[in-house]
Amino acid sequence: MSLELRGAIRALDTATTAALGVLATASGYWTYLGVRSLLDDGSLLAAGGAVIYSVAVSVAIFIVWSYFMKFLPLMRSGAAKLKLLLLMGVAAVAIVAMSSWLNAAALAGPAAVEQHLAEAVEDYQGSLTRAHENALAAQSLLPDVRIAAAKFADLAEQENASGALTGTAGSGTVVALLRQTGRQLGEIAGQIEASSDDVAALMQEGRGHLGVMRDLIAATGPIDARATGVADEAVQLIAVISALEETSVAPAIKRAVDGLARGFVRPVADGRTADLAQRQTEVVGSVEQVIAETSVALTGAVDEILARPAADPVQFQPMSAAEAVLTYADDFVPAWAGAIAIDMVPAVLVLIVMVVHGVAREYEGHRPEATLTLTELKLAKRALQELDLEEMQGGARASVERLRTARAGEAEPPREVAGRDTPSRPRSA
Repeated sequence: MSLELRGAIRALDTATTAALGVLATASGYWTYLGVRSLLDDGSLLAAGGAVIYSVAVSVAIFIVWSYFMKFLPLMRSGAAKLKLLLLMGVAAVAIVAMSSWLNAAALAGPAAVEQHLAEAVEDYQGSLTRAHENALAAQSLLPDVRIAAAKFADLAEQENASGALTGTAGSGTVVALLRQTGRQLGEIAGQIEASSDDVAALMQEGRGHLGVMRDLIAATGPIDARATGVADEAVQLIAVISALEETSVAPAIKRAVDGLARGFVRPVADGRTADLAQRQTEVVGSVEQVIAETSVALTGAVDEILARPAADPVQFQPMSAAEAVLTYADDFVPAWAGAIAIDMVPAVLVLIVMVVHGVAREYEGHRPEATLTLTELKLAKRALQELDLEEMQGGARASVERLRTARAGEAEPPREVAGRDTPSRPRSA
C-alpha cells in the first residue's frame, strides 16, 4: 500500500506543479486588475508597475507553496511539522495581505463602489427630506397666525360697529390698536405663505439632482466616470439643501412675534369724556394681555420648530474599488471567499500530500530503507556488489599467498642433508 501511495504522489507531481502555476498566474492576473484600480495615473509607467507587482505576487505564491509541498511532507517529528505549519500560517497571512484583497477589489470593486454611491444618495435623500421638513415646519404656524389675526380684526369691527369692548361705538384708540395688531399678524401669515413657493421650487430641484444620481448608479459603463457624475450632482444638491435651510421663515416669525409684545406701546385714551377714556384704558390693558399671551404661544411653537435637528449634509467622499471592498466587506463575502480561496487552495494540496506521506510511513513501519528511490536502490546494490567483489578478491589473494608459501617450503630441502646424501661429482681431468 505504501508503494501505491508513493507512486500516486509521484504520478501527480506534474499535475500538482501545473496546478500551482495556473493558480499563481490567475492570482497574479486579478492582482494586476486590483492594482490598476488603485492607480489613477493611466500612464505606461503605472501599468508597468502593476505588471511588475502582479508578476512578483505570482512568483511568490508559486515558490512559497512549492517549498511547503516539498518539505512539509518529509518532516517526521511533530515539532518539525508544527514549526513548518506555523510558518505556513505566516505565509498565508502575507499572501492574503499582498494579493487577496486586491483580488477581491478586482472581483467586486465596481459593485462595492456602486453600493457606496447608493448609500451616499440615501444620505443625501435623508438630508434633503429633513431640510424640506424644517422649511415646511413654519407652515404649521399659518393656521394659528391666521386665527389670531382674524380674531383681532373681528374685535376691531365689533368695537367700531357696536362698542363691544368699551360700550361706545366708533373708531377710536381701541379699534386702532386691534386693527394694527391684526395687520401685524396678517403680515406674518403672508410671509409664511410666500415662503411655501420657494420651498416647493427648491425641493423640486433637489429631487431632480437625486434622480440624476440614481440614473448614474443604475447605468452601465466605467464606474469611475459614473462616480464623478454623482460627485458633481452631490455638490449641487448640497447647495439646494443649504438653501432650503435658509428659506425657513421660522427665525423671522420668532422676531415678528416677539415684537408684538416687546414692541407694544400703550396708546393714550382719546375718549371725549373721562368715563370713556377710563373704559378705553381698561380695554387697552386687556388687549395688551391678549397680545402677550398670543406672542408667548406663537413663540413656543416657533422654538419647537427651531429646535429640530438641522440638515447638515456631508461632502461626498469618492472611494476607490479597493477601499470600497474593505469598507463594505460584510456585503461581499462571496467575493472575498473566492479571492482568498484562489490563494489558499495550494495549502490544501500541501496538507493532502503531508497526510498521504504520513500514511505511507505508517504502512512501512517507519523503515528508512522503505523510503529509498529506485536509483538509490540501484546504487546500494552496486555498492554491495563491489564490496562482495573486494572481499572475494582479498580472499583469493590470501589463498594464493598461502599456497605460494607452502610450495616454496616443500621445494627447498635443508642444506646439510643435501650435503650428506648427494655424492660428490668427480673432478674433471
